[in-house]
Amino acid sequence: MTWLVPVQITPRFRKTCNLVLTFTPVQNLPPHDYEAALRMAGLKAAAYLGELARDVSPNEVKTFETLPIMEGAKKYPDLPRVGYVQMLQSQGLLHDTYVYGVDMKKSITTLINPTEIFDGAIISGNCVSACDKNTTYHHQNNPVILDLFEEHGKTLNFVGMIITNENVFLADKERSSDWTAKLAEYLSLDGVIISQEGFGNPDTDLIMNCKKVEQKGIKTVIITDEYAGRDGTSQSLADVDASADAVVTGGNANEVITLPKLDKIIGSLDCVDKMAGGFENNVLSDGSIVVELQAIIGATNELGFNRLSAR
Repeated sequence: MTWLVPVQITPRFRKTCNLVLTFTPVQNLPPHDYEAALRMAGLKAAAYLGELARDVSPNEVKTFETLPIMEGAKKYPDLPRVGYVQMLQSQGLLHDTYVYGVDMKKSITTLINPTEIFDGAIISGNCVSACDKNTTYHHQNNPVILDLFEEHGKTLNFVGMIITNENVFLADKERSSDWTAKLAEYLSLDGVIISQEGFGNPDTDLIMNCKKVEQKGIKTVIITDEYAGRDGTSQSLADVDASADAVVTGGNANEVITLPKLDKIIGSLDCVDKMAGGFENNVLSDGSIVVELQAIIGATNELGFNRLSAR
């Protein structure tokens, strides 16, 4: 099966192309193999399109200061030392993140230079539920990192970044959160921002990270979203702790919205009642669609990428 997809390139690139995607149907392909094949096809398409921008001059160039730990401490002795812990989804099929091509669930909590994220060190393999999954674009334009760099040397010393996974077994959660706290202490941090990815199961990872970092005497702020029910009265997170007393929310993923009828649809409406956030008979007679926010990619992004919040 071959699809010819016309790709429209902005005038800046002064190039046009047709992207040819070839799929060979395989009967009874195991779900994980099927998902891996589709993901690789997407990566190849992204690399192909990305080549069009290789020689394009950027509209803007920003320079970020990333000093060695000891040098940074000497340069900003009076500023609070702040770090960023980014939690990466790593729960298996349709819930994976890759760091330099390695599935994050195969890695332990580790340090990484924040500017490496801008260069594409982290790419997404996430899909379900869409609202609080980080696309590769979200990673490469992470607003937490950008805001910390903006304040670096002014109100705080942005010391560095810790990445950790969100595995499904309790022992993995304990090990990863232990390492998060150890590394935060190792960096002699005064404060930490922790961003979550996903909900439910990862809520436990979030609270473990928060609680253990706080136990080291390091102040934390967590960024999450909520599944508080359509009326907003349900418990927002699956796990809680008194130490999580500074929380930023990306909104309530259960909030119901109506998407107006569109004149052109690419794809099929057959699955909109089955996807996360959809429900039976949610395609109305006038062509509009009623869904929860969780059906829309990045709608309650937990990097604070959006303007949506709740209080």
